[in-house]
Amino acid sequence: MRADARRNRDRIVAAAKAWFATHGPEAPTEDIARSAGVAPGTLYRHFADREALIRAVAINNFDHAIAEATAAVSEEASAWDALVRILRQSQELRLSFRLLTAYPHMHAVLKKERDAEQARKHMVDLLDRVVRRAQAEGTLRTDVGTGDVAVMFALLSHPVTIDPSATAQLASERCMALLLESLRAGEQHDQLPGQAIWPEQITEDRDRR
Repeated sequence: MRADARRNRDRIVAAAKAWFATHGPEAPTEDIARSAGVAPGTLYRHFADREALIRAVAINNFDHAIAEATAAVSEEASAWDALVRILRQSQELRLSFRLLTAYPHMHAVLKKERDAEQARKHMVDLLDRVVRRAQAEGTLRTDVGTGDVAVMFALLSHPVTIDPSATAQLASERCMALLLESLRAGEQHDQLPGQAIWPEQITEDRDRR
């Protein structure tokens, strides 16, 4: 791919990511092309249909989320600190969860793309390792699983519809702080119902649908 074509493709993916974050994957392609500074025809030369664009955004998102999570694991002093950094700072991971939970058809779209499915599994495996290491070091309560953490994070990934926006941002930050405090080991916690949820259980439930 020529350098100018690569730049156009990268701009289209970045614009689509921004539009998907606010309007979902049904965002008008004309608006995406306009934001990217290209003609609609240029967008369709790179992405034959909406599904191709969604897959490209998903792969890009997961790749960046994996890079952020990998950096957190290597740079933070403990698995707990790495988990906190991933959940607090990864906007890429937040968008991935938002799209996957808000738009169930995204699962079917992404399963057609081997790279997207592999990237999703890599991200889940990485999060699972961080969770298990935090439990082993005694910083994360042991009666929760990676599936519990993922579901809780997914619920907080959606924008809070409160005006003004500063209040919404504060509300999201407080909810994240409460989530992290509920996961921290060493405090007195009420017994959770049932058993911990792990990644394979979420995958099995999704594949049956």
